[in-house]
Amino acid sequence: MTSEKSNMKIVVIGGTGLIGSKVVSKLGERSYEVVAASPNSGVNTLTGEGLAEVLEGASVVVDVSNSPSFEDAAVMEFFQTSTRNLLSYEAAAGVGHHVALSVVGCDRLPDSGYLRAKIAQEKLIKESSISYSIVRATQFFEFLKRIADSATDGNTVRLPSVGFQPMAADDVASAVGKVAIGSPLNGIVEIAGPEQFRFDEFISRGLIAGKDPREVIADPHARYFGTELSENSLVPVNDALLGETRFEDWLSQSASQIPPISPQPTAAAAASKGATGPQK
Repeated sequence: MTSEKSNMKIVVIGGTGLIGSKVVSKLGERSYEVVAASPNSGVNTLTGEGLAEVLEGASVVVDVSNSPSFEDAAVMEFFQTSTRNLLSYEAAAGVGHHVALSVVGCDRLPDSGYLRAKIAQEKLIKESSISYSIVRATQFFEFLKRIADSATDGNTVRLPSVGFQPMAADDVASAVGKVAIGSPLNGIVEIAGPEQFRFDEFISRGLIAGKDPREVIADPHARYFGTELSENSLVPVNDALLGETRFEDWLSQSASQIPPISPQPTAAAAASKGATGPQK
């Protein structure tokens, strides 16, 4: 272990979730001192509980936490309150680098309550005194079935046929980890998968691979993130860092990550859940 690594404590907020646990594992394998922080470990970013203690001596904070509710007001409250608390406690602890995971396209979909909340989070980070890096990711392969469920009506799945460039959660975690141990960008980097698809065709391929009988129908008015999408709403429009994992390889290696077929919710029930994309 180098002295630099031994002196760098990295706290991962949301460190027990899909992305957070992978970030913790990857950085731990490289001999960094990594702490997974979550409500289960006594750290609550909404109330501030445990933040002073866990951030003591930390050099970097990686925030990959997510709101437990995707209702417009609740998700805005979560990201604003938790981010304000984090930044305040980080400043007091002398943290030098704040890394946050956000969503590609969040600045292009103002009708989405969830994405408005991510923009509000980004704004707070940019305006703080702490050096930062924002990593905007596309959707994750792992949420294929969740996306399908949220768009299901009976035995059909309605999704727009727009550009879609999803990526494996493992590649997301690798990119976030690399940013965390690097110098602050004081800006935004976008990450995406190595292949671009049509949104509806991607979901259809995944359901077929999982032997799911639902039919995917292209519907230009179908909503995602609570809003209608245009061709490039969810894909990077500038240069992005690309993950290595191709979809077919992920399907063959990770069939267990697509849960078995279960009774599907009605469209109304799915909508009430506010199902969205990345979470973390």
